[in-house]
Amino acid sequence: MDRILFIKTSSLGDVIHHMPAVTDARRSRQNAHLAWVVEEAFAPLVRLHPAVDEVIAVAQRRWRKAALAPRTWREMAAFIGALRRHEYDAVIDSQGLFFKSALLARLARGERHGYDAASIRERAASSLYNVRHRIGRALHAVARNRLLTGAALNYTPDSGIDFGLERHKLANPQFPYGILLHGTARAHKEWPLAAWVALGRALAERRHRLILPWGSTAEWERSGQIAEAAAMSTVPQRQELDTITRMIAGASFVVGVDTGLLHLAAALGVPLVAIFVGSEPGLTGPVGRGPIGVVGGKGLVPSVEDVLTALDQIGLR
Repeated sequence: MDRILFIKTSSLGDVIHHMPAVTDARRSRQNAHLAWVVEEAFAPLVRLHPAVDEVIAVAQRRWRKAALAPRTWREMAAFIGALRRHEYDAVIDSQGLFFKSALLARLARGERHGYDAASIRERAASSLYNVRHRIGRALHAVARNRLLTGAALNYTPDSGIDFGLERHKLANPQFPYGILLHGTARAHKEWPLAAWVALGRALAERRHRLILPWGSTAEWERSGQIAEAAAMSTVPQRQELDTITRMIAGASFVVGVDTGLLHLAAALGVPLVAIFVGSEPGLTGPVGRGPIGVVGGKGLVPSVEDVLTALDQIGLR
């Protein structure tokens, strides 16, 4: 039995953009054992992909904060043991970062595949691969991951994009609702609070129930401020990623800034409007089977009316 190891540890959007490559690999190697090294926070989502046989969770983010703690060293030793338990026919690093992923590939047992120096920002990472592949940097992240994986496993991806997440199996809504994803860890991607409040109020006037998830204290406070202006809004408790995935799967629509959860909504095929303020959608914009509207762009702040018009265009009334 073939064993394939994927290394794509973070962030959430990057992890989601790698999922179609795993779907492709399963179609090509139906009997292979597919393992995935991923940051522990994203492991619950990766386990939802039916093609993934094994998840090897890494805790680089947490370990860096307590590098000298005995627990950190014990956990690192256990991780390395899990990483080296099997020899792999191919170790595929689609992250392309020296410390975050290429070193992990170097620790694994098997032929290491990755991008060549011209295909990634951290050129030194390519020195740790046995086989280096030239993949265009101007391509969307989903296409880059699929092409790299195909090159490593000797096939050409020729099917439609399939993230492996089946919305109908994950969703169980008790009533119709929309989700507003206002939170982002990067300030330059934020849409103004006043705009979110106005959007929430406008959607409430259209009789839409809204759910306002959050991941930090600041986001929780912002959710509360939006909910005060929008009748029938709910600010849920903080939830694990697999629970949030099911919540997003059940939504009638999603509006969000350029963040991982927005890409998750796209992967699930949920109708959505993506708000871009500090980034360009061309290389990492939302991709999925559902209707997608995109407003704004790098240095362009869309208006509330722009968002409402985009919602109308994807079929929301």
